[in-house]
Amino acid sequence: MKDISIFDVIGPNMIGPSSSHTAGALRIALMARKIVADEVKEVTFRLYGSFAKTYEGHGTNRALVGGILGYQPDDVRIKDSFDYAKERNVKFHFDLIHGENPYHPNTVECFIESVHGEKTFIRGESIGGGEMVIKNINGVEIDLTGEYDTILVKQKDEPGVVAYLSNCLARFDVNIAFMKLYREDKGSIAYTIIEMDDPICEKALGEIEADASIMSAVYIPR
Repeated sequence: MKDISIFDVIGPNMIGPSSSHTAGALRIALMARKIVADEVKEVTFRLYGSFAKTYEGHGTNRALVGGILGYQPDDVRIKDSFDYAKERNVKFHFDLIHGENPYHPNTVECFIESVHGEKTFIRGESIGGGEMVIKNINGVEIDLTGEYDTILVKQKDEPGVVAYLSNCLARFDVNIAFMKLYREDKGSIAYTIIEMDDPICEKALGEIEADASIMSAVYIPR
């Protein structure tokens, strides 16, 4: 049985008419921006289900652009996010997918290109009460909520990498709440999501990235 949060009753502190279609959508895009860890040059949002039906009426479109710009759900700039995006030379597009939907009713896929040319695919779901979950990064099925201080590690799928990550954090007295490993194929690319009770310092993050098997490590504050 799912616990009921106070946010399920009164909703989050936000700009917009809908916790699912506005705040939840923004948080997906904001998390996508954090995962990319670079300035965004261009993004295409592919909307499914009720997102595709109400994306203008509920401000989902402006919320998604606001999230990509780094705004929080209660930022008054959300209503003018299109203008701010143009000022910052961030291009954005929307694809509306109607008909049969294989995903959650409030699903958006983000196709992002950074200013340095790196391309990232992220699929997220708005699950109610302004909450969201990231379900796919670059084709790898994951489960990332952002409820904890989190490190997202992209790594080579090799023996000893997970032990190395655990030892690094232990040396900096960081307590791991959850650690989840996802991989594309055996011996290929893997992602480790480390959710922690406390923030991590830059020195610890740098030590994680120093290992030859680590391709990137992104710290995502809760």
